[in-house]
Amino acid sequence: MQVFKIPESIKKGARFTFCPGCDHGIIVRILAELIDELELKEKTICATSIGCSVFLYDFLNIDCIESPHGRAMAEATGVKRARPDKFVFTYQGDGDFASIGLAESMHGALRGEKVTGICINNTTYGMTGGQMGPTTLLGQKTTTSPMGRFTGTYGYPIKVAEQIALCDGTAFSARVAVDSIAHINQAKKVLKKAFEIQLKGLGYTFVEFLATCPTNWKMTPEEAHDRVKNEMIPEYPLGIFKDITAEDK
Repeated sequence: MQVFKIPESIKKGARFTFCPGCDHGIIVRILAELIDELELKEKTICATSIGCSVFLYDFLNIDCIESPHGRAMAEATGVKRARPDKFVFTYQGDGDFASIGLAESMHGALRGEKVTGICINNTTYGMTGGQMGPTTLLGQKTTTSPMGRFTGTYGYPIKVAEQIALCDGTAFSARVAVDSIAHINQAKKVLKKAFEIQLKGLGYTFVEFLATCPTNWKMTPEEAHDRVKNEMIPEYPLGIFKDITAEDK
């Protein structure tokens, strides 16, 4: 793949920046394949967030902006408005997109900014120690909810793709997973659709990826993928929640 690159630090023997079993690597590969297939390399600008997602610029040979925590959509908005000829997307974790940056994310969708938002939902703050995040499941134990998340204190987890779909400026909103070959193939098709709608200038597009965090979940990669299948997907069903191009047919 032309877009995917091996960082010089890894060539020199430094450790890989994603934990063993982390799904970020799968999602980054999907991104690289689509950028190549759609011939977007020379026109793409990405806004990455603080967190595990910030390492995106280590692996994709495209222009990237490192955003302050939660501000990726704000920066992507500025980039797209200044350079409407560019293809722009954000790459964010669930805490960044749906908690710290919820205002930026929701209002970007409400304004119909012609960018694509990608949210990696692993139900925790992965880089900073496994704290409870906005998508942490009910009953899930984290470093800041050691007895498990319960509604009396913490409220309910947010269903991000469904909320974004409610925004009038949203042209496309979907949720996918990468826990199996079939789901990986489907995820690529869905993300491609989101990219194509942006290229048509029809509005804001969004894809939420259900992903693992074996380190903070204290699981093996196999156990983590079982958790996605048995716990996350029932709570966060996969599918397309809004597609204005389908409604037009």
